[in-house]
Amino acid sequence: MLEQPPSPDGRPQAPWHPLPLSELLIFVGAIGVAVGLIRSKDGLSAGLAPLLAGVGAVLIGTVEVTIREHRAGFRAHTLMLSVLPVIVFHTAVVLIVAAFTVAPRALTYGLLPLDVALFAVLYKLLRARYVDARRERTFAGQR
Repeated sequence: MLEQPPSPDGRPQAPWHPLPLSELLIFVGAIGVAVGLIRSKDGLSAGLAPLLAGVGAVLIGTVEVTIREHRAGFRAHTLMLSVLPVIVFHTAVVLIVAAFTVAPRALTYGLLPLDVALFAVLYKLLRARYVDARRERTFAGQR
């Protein structure tokens, strides 16, 4: 897949450019969240499915735009992109342990050094990627 070089002053285009897929996903997700919240007044289980689907859709659309902007050097989203995998890792470990036994509170504290180390490595790598992309973007604008 060939990527078009982004213009120095504009937001990077998605591979599916004419169709605003990410924005539509965020919009539909917001509607799902609203429907889920309205239905949850009747009972939590009534609105849980549209609420979770809406939050998932908003998350996917937002992360896609964030990654695209970060990789193109348009905006630095280093902190958010570093925290998300740490949250997924921590949650997955706790849920896996909780599936087989009662997850002790010490597990959360024990995972904290791993979380911090993973965050630091991801932050350093993502920041370096952004700086390189920003430099390329700046030099492309000067030509």
